Amino acid sequence: MGVFSYQYPTSNDSLLFNIIPTHFPPLPPIIDQSISFTTIVVLFITMVSLGCTMEVSKIKTHILKPKGVAIAAVAQFGVMPLTAFSLAKVLQLGPMEAVAVLICGCCPGGNVSNILALALKGDVNLSIVMTTCSTFLALGMMPLLLYLYCQGFSNLESAVPYTGITLALVMTLFPCGIGILINYYRPQYSKTITKIGLSLLLISMVVIGLLASVTRGRMNMMLTVLSPQLMATAALMPLIGYTFGYVLSYLFRLNRSGQRTIAMETGCQNIQLCSAILKVAFPPDVIGPLYLFPIVYIVFQVGEALLLIVLFWVHQRFFKTTEKEKQVHEAVESEEASQPSDVAV
Repeated sequence: MGVFSYQYPTSNDSLLFNIIPTHFPPLPPIIDQSISFTTIVVLFITMVSLGCTMEVSKIKTHILKPKGVAIAAVAQFGVMPLTAFSLAKVLQLGPMEAVAVLICGCCPGGNVSNILALALKGDVNLSIVMTTCSTFLALGMMPLLLYLYCQGFSNLESAVPYTGITLALVMTLFPCGIGILINYYRPQYSKTITKIGLSLLLISMVVIGLLASVTRGRMNMMLTVLSPQLMATAALMPLIGYTFGYVLSYLFRLNRSGQRTIAMETGCQNIQLCSAILKVAFPPDVIGPLYLFPIVYIVFQVGEALLLIVLFWVHQRFFKTTEKEKQVHEAVESEEASQPSDVAV
């Protein structure tokens, strides 16, 4: 696939990657090309939609007061890669399974977090700026983190196509720049493009999953991605990200809305970028069905976020109301106590 292709060594070290069962027949060329094309197009459109959410004035405001952005950057590139590495070790994932999980963990934040932050009454402007900054920081941080964490696995130093990943990250900045220009010169189109991008992301996940499973023998491939180890990884990663993002921002005394925002930003990964890297940067016989792992991840990512949103709104609806009623009742009692009692004549 052109600039993203990566030539693996032909020595015995290449046997390391022979972890995909050989009874999986290769995808028909038309199906494989369709998945690759769909992945790249969706990534392009979603990155344009991400750019449409960015405003230079908002970015400047948070850069001048960078506390929230700095905490988010530490959480994004500190918590998530370490979580991915730890889960890969604890759950004893295979070499390429570990690579797929590490790439997912080292990806920048995605624009889904902006919607989740809004639903949690978070700081949407901070969420957008954090997504923007993590996207640009990923250009250097993602290859570096992958290199460092791959040292913890035997013979994985040469497993990751760093050149292809770096080129993929550079090329994601181009559509992101287009979105910024659209938002600056034609802001009336930004909301429509953003809605299209988010809708297309969700639809594409279903389409890619269907394309991968329609041909004969694909069910075994799907079961490989749905193995207990990978399912546990996909379930725990976003939950740990949400938790540690909230705790970290709490320790640094960020306000409540900022805490909820950073929690969502930490646990939400740029799934479309992860899918594109896994599908395009790795040869099909090396990555096997593992390019579908981001689809499993986003199911848990969104599902767990929705559960947190429901819990938040339940808390807002009942507990906040009870607290207000208690405050009103105490105020009335205090006012009555302060009034002089009538003296009988």
